Amino acid sequence: MGGMTSSSSPDRPALDADALRSLLLLPAGPLARIDVVARTGSTNADLVAAVTADPDAWPHASVLVADQQDAGRGRAGRGWETAPGTSLTCSFVARPALPARTFGWLPLLAGLGAVTAVRATAGVPAVLKWPNDVLVPAGTEVAGWGAVRKVGGILTEVVPTPTGVTPAVVIGIGVNVAQRADELPVEHATSLALAGAQHVTREALLVALVTALDDVATRWRDAGGDAVASGLADEVAAVCATLGTPVRVELPGGSELAGIAERLDDDGGLVVVDAAGAAHHVLAGDVRHVRSGA
Repeated sequence: MGGMTSSSSPDRPALDADALRSLLLLPAGPLARIDVVARTGSTNADLVAAVTADPDAWPHASVLVADQQDAGRGRAGRGWETAPGTSLTCSFVARPALPARTFGWLPLLAGLGAVTAVRATAGVPAVLKWPNDVLVPAGTEVAGWGAVRKVGGILTEVVPTPTGVTPAVVIGIGVNVAQRADELPVEHATSLALAGAQHVTREALLVALVTALDDVATRWRDAGGDAVASGLADEVAAVCATLGTPVRVELPGGSELAGIAERLDDDGGLVVVDAAGAAHHVLAGDVRHVRSGA
């Protein structure tokens, strides 16, 4: 992975790779490896390929950070592009020595870390949309989103590893920090700056994110992957704006489910109760928040 050579401007400086390493790498911080690159298509795609090619080079708590990402991937193959100096785009390697059945919590736990970091650095009341979007308040409504906008997203991918090697999971997190309205690709997106945050640097946000994720990961590991026993399930539920609201879920295969998002199940799935009172367990799907009676 290359070093930083990105173009920058005074109001949108390139990431300070040296400062990040001094703050976050062992022994000062919790990271085993941090690579900062000027530009890439997708930090997730790069890291999945790198871990596949040389698993030992990317231990647990490694991270790849890009100053600019121009071919990022969201859910269902959606793009996630960023202009230089405007966003935090990074992907982490996690090697949870835990049962694979617990991995459904990973997007939600990463989301909890992201919400915690945004609240701490930007002072913006961020919330989570199940399973992997970070939202902040907005003054106007957008269909399917209400009076909130997407400021960040999470994408998790399990990387096949040789037999006997602890599985690797790549967790991509992107947060819009400094974009202007005309730099946003869709109507339901926003940035921390547009949400009212001031003087938030991407370096400070990354430090807060790493700190929050390390705390979450430690608690999850110490509880043997039991998000309920660790208290993390309750913390996720407390910041999850999806719960208690009418939703429409586009399910894999093209079918749709409408109902009230009642709660999180023990595996991180979403329990949706339809109009007939039947409970449906959703592990994957595209959720839209809707108005009551819509």
